[in-house]
Amino acid sequence: MTELRRVAMTGGHGFLGWHTACRLRALHGIEPLLVGRDTWADPSALRDALDGVDTVIHLAGVNRAASDEEVEGGNVELAETLGSALGQRPVHVVYADSVQRELDNPYGRGKRRAAELLARLPGTFADVVLPNLFGEHGRPAYNSFVATFCSEVAAGRRPEVTGDREIPLLHAQGAAQALIGAALDPVDRLVPVEGEPHGIGEVLDRLTGFQALYAERGELPDLSTSFAVDLFNTYRSYLFPGQFPIAPSVHGDARGDLVETVRAHGGTGQGFVSTTRPGHTRGDHYHLRKVERFFVLAGEAEISLRRLLHDDVVTFRLSGDTPSFVDMPTMWVHNIRNVGDRDLLTMFWADQLLDADQPDQYPEKVTP
Repeated sequence: MTELRRVAMTGGHGFLGWHTACRLRALHGIEPLLVGRDTWADPSALRDALDGVDTVIHLAGVNRAASDEEVEGGNVELAETLGSALGQRPVHVVYADSVQRELDNPYGRGKRRAAELLARLPGTFADVVLPNLFGEHGRPAYNSFVATFCSEVAAGRRPEVTGDREIPLLHAQGAAQALIGAALDPVDRLVPVEGEPHGIGEVLDRLTGFQALYAERGELPDLSTSFAVDLFNTYRSYLFPGQFPIAPSVHGDARGDLVETVRAHGGTGQGFVSTTRPGHTRGDHYHLRKVERFFVLAGEAEISLRRLLHDDVVTFRLSGDTPSFVDMPTMWVHNIRNVGDRDLLTMFWADQLLDADQPDQYPEKVTP
């Protein structure tokens, strides 16, 4: 294994690019150079951008276009453009390939031919063959059927399943892990990455189950498997921020008030309560996989969130006068600040038991 220094990522502003950049930032403290369309369209600007780069993670691809020729030729052209920009300088290239490379269709042929061209470049080449991907903030009707289903179900619609079958699925963070692992080992290699088979209808049934529990009542589904957590985190990214805050019913009598803070239907969980003094802030971090809830029970709070590698901040005002909660989406930096004149009482809940060695918690300011 080598230490990554200057990394460039083509297609870095896309779905897999965002997930890979988030993981590089969280686990390696690296901010890759994200090569977008404007730079790609200018050969001299592309050469200048890649000058001095020692590793290129090539994610840019064409999987939908107006014609089959554009799909096949587009992937080949992207590889040729990258090769021209690098010239004869030896660079380690990590290629996000597809299992469709084995199929005789335009996308498969284009990806396979692109891999052949990239393998001929000076330097080393890692061909990472990925299955069907899903994950937070995927583009509906483009990145995967899971993105389409999540968007539809979150909007209260029920899509139809045609040709139900099992498909190997991999969360985008799993793909990012494989790509980064290949980047850390600069040798010529083929890296097949397996997915976990799940039926199309099964995925839709799980999502509609999430909707019935979570979107309608704020209850957490069974999160006892890794796939369930990944799919749930993907689904809830399509609900944020419009779903929050949620204010459950308060049951009161002469003794006082009672409010349910968490109803979880399976998996691990840990809760704790904190007080925060006026003017103070907790948080300023993000998670890659953790499901986390902030429930304000007393006092006045502002919860602020910013999607990692983005600038816009979403802020919620919560009050203990109407006990309510916001769930933190994965890969969104978040904090909670006491904006009142008395102590803020907050209950926190997470689906992971705290592991001090691997807390899945990465410091970063919501507002730098």
